[in-house]
Amino acid sequence: MAEELEYWAKGEDVSLRDAFGRVLLHAGAMRDDWVLLDADVAGGTGAKPFTQDMPERVMQFGIAEQNMMAAASGVADSGLIPVVSTFAAFGTMRAHEQFRTAVCYGQRNVKLCCSHHGLDVGPDGATAQALEDLATMRAIPDVTVISPADANEFMAAFHAVLDHIGPVYMRIGRSATPVLYDGPTSFTIGKADRLREGDDVTIIATGVMVARSLQAAETLKAEGINARVVNMATIKPLDNAEVIAAARETGAIVTAEDHSIIGGLGGAVAECLAAHQPALVEFVGIKDEFGKSGEHDELPALFGIDAAGVVAACKRAIARK
Repeated sequence: MAEELEYWAKGEDVSLRDAFGRVLLHAGAMRDDWVLLDADVAGGTGAKPFTQDMPERVMQFGIAEQNMMAAASGVADSGLIPVVSTFAAFGTMRAHEQFRTAVCYGQRNVKLCCSHHGLDVGPDGATAQALEDLATMRAIPDVTVISPADANEFMAAFHAVLDHIGPVYMRIGRSATPVLYDGPTSFTIGKADRLREGDDVTIIATGVMVARSLQAAETLKAEGINARVVNMATIKPLDNAEVIAAARETGAIVTAEDHSIIGGLGGAVAECLAAHQPALVEFVGIKDEFGKSGEHDELPALFGIDAAGVVAACKRAIARK
């Protein structure tokens, strides 16, 4: 009998890769129908405790991500669920062809969990800061794309991902971020979570930007502006109903993501609004540029994706109404 999953206390600062390590051990004790595929980066992704505790459940490929992804399709055909773990720049870019063709074209049941994405990567710099992963994964037919907001939500999402049939891409945050959810928690793929009510503007955020958006909403409240905050942890399939309700009820949308403003959460929200409920949108994310090397807690301000950047975008959106 597996021990009960231990959640972190609300308000703690915990990285999603720490959550990955913890939930791997829990899921490994609960079920024997999945294995971990690693590209010699378990120490970076958070998977190392699992590789040490259950080495018989680990397939090690070294720095050969294309081979690992192709092999994952074969593992899936055997009936096991392959959980593929590496850095986002390698899993979603270097092995993109294998994920698209070997995994997704055949709708194989592979779960790709990648750390080191966005400016959250910090000092590793532009080549390691995957700012395009949500866009490239979202464009592949029938792929589920998930970016949890905190460690507790990540662990709940991981169990939901194992239960889901079909290819999934999920982000693993590298740096510590505030825990927003009390545990035990639940996660429904494709369902957004409205964390804060408001009728002046809606902030639709994902990943590390959820905590920053809640901080921005507090700043706006002090200025008499009521901002709704929505955690859109599932980028695909998007919760269209929540987006449409936000447009109808607040009349202004701000999207916030640690990702390029092209093709990610902002693009998905804009597509939904264009088709169902036209509304003005301000995009908080990385402009059409590469990242830079720097500390993970300094780069957001430099690129305008900190809480102050969200506040400014909300004010622009309201002024346009």
